Amino acid sequence: MAEKIDATSTSTDTGSGPRDTTSGGPKAIIKNVDMSDEMQQESVDIASAALEKYNIEKDIAAQIKKEFDRRHGPTWHVVVGKNFGSYVTHETKHFIYFYYMWFAAWLTPSSLNLLPQGDLKVNVICPATEAHIRKYSPQNVIILHETPKMYQEIVVPFIASLPTERTQWIQEILDGRKEQSKIFFSSSSFLIIPDMKWDLHTLSSLYLVAIVRDSSIKSIRDLRTQHIPLLKSIRKEATAVAKEKWAIESGGLRFFIHYHPTYYHFHVHIVHASHDGGLGMRVGQAHLLDDVISLLELDIGNMPSIFEMRTLVYGLGEQHGLYEALKSAQEGLEKD
Repeated sequence: MAEKIDATSTSTDTGSGPRDTTSGGPKAIIKNVDMSDEMQQESVDIASAALEKYNIEKDIAAQIKKEFDRRHGPTWHVVVGKNFGSYVTHETKHFIYFYYMWFAAWLTPSSLNLLPQGDLKVNVICPATEAHIRKYSPQNVIILHETPKMYQEIVVPFIASLPTERTQWIQEILDGRKEQSKIFFSSSSFLIIPDMKWDLHTLSSLYLVAIVRDSSIKSIRDLRTQHIPLLKSIRKEATAVAKEKWAIESGGLRFFIHYHPTYYHFHVHIVHASHDGGLGMRVGQAHLLDDVISLLELDIGNMPSIFEMRTLVYGLGEQHGLYEALKSAQEGLEKD
C-alpha cells in the first residue's frame, strides 16, 4: 500500500486530468504464493518501477501484472488505487508466509533532492489476505457496546477460528528468523521494532511497536494484574530506547493498545507525542497504556479482571469479521 507523505505538486496524464496529491497517493497491495528472497526484492523493484513510470492507478496495476506474469506466471494478486478501484487478479492456492516491508518512491525526478524521504511511502504486504483488503477499504463504522457476554460468546470463538498463518510473521520475528536487524530492544518477555507505518526518518511520526512473547495474551481483554510488570517494562524500555537513539525525553512518547487489534497477538503501539494521530488513535479503539496499568492496579486479586468485567465501547467497521455478529447482538440488547 502506498501512503502519501508530503507531496505539494500535481502531475498530469493524457486523458486523466491533474492527479490530486493532497488526498493520498495510489495504494498497492501485492499478493504472492511463495516469496523467496529473490522474489521479495523483485516485488520492491517492480512496484517501484511502476510507481515511477505511471500515475494512473489502472496503469500501475497493469504494469505490475505484466512484470509478474513475465517473471513468474499468473500466481499473484495486486490491488491498486485510492479506494482499491483498480483490480488485476490471478487466484492463488497456497500462501507460505506473510511479508511486510516498505520503500520510498518519488513522483518526479526533482523530488529526489527536495524530498529525500520520498513523496510516497509504499507498503508491501505479501500475501494480502481478505482481512488486509477489508481493513484498507472505505467502510461505514458503528459504535458498539461489547459486553462481557458478547465477548465470551462471539469474540472468543472468532479469535480461536483465525488461522495461525495470520500471525506467522510475528512468530518468525520472535523466533529470530526474520527482521532481526530492525529490533531496537529484545528481552525474554517482549521486543521492540519499528512499525511499518514509520519512514524511519521523520521524528514527529515515529512509530514503534512492542510485541510480547506470551502468545496466550490475545488482546486487552486478557490482561490481568500479573501482567502489570510486563506493561511497565515495555513503557520503561521503550522510553530508554527513544532517549538513546533519538534524544526523546520522558513524556515524549504516547503508548496505546488497540481494541480490536489488527492481529490477536498482544502488542503495544508507541508513537511520538507529536504524532498527528490518524484513525488508529480514535477514542474507543486506542487505550492509553498508562490508563490500562492504572485500571489493573485497581483490581482485587481474587475477582475477575477489570477487563473481563468491563463493557468496552468502540467503533467497528462494517468490513470487520466481527461486525455482523456484534451488531446483531447489540440490536438484541437494545430491544430488551
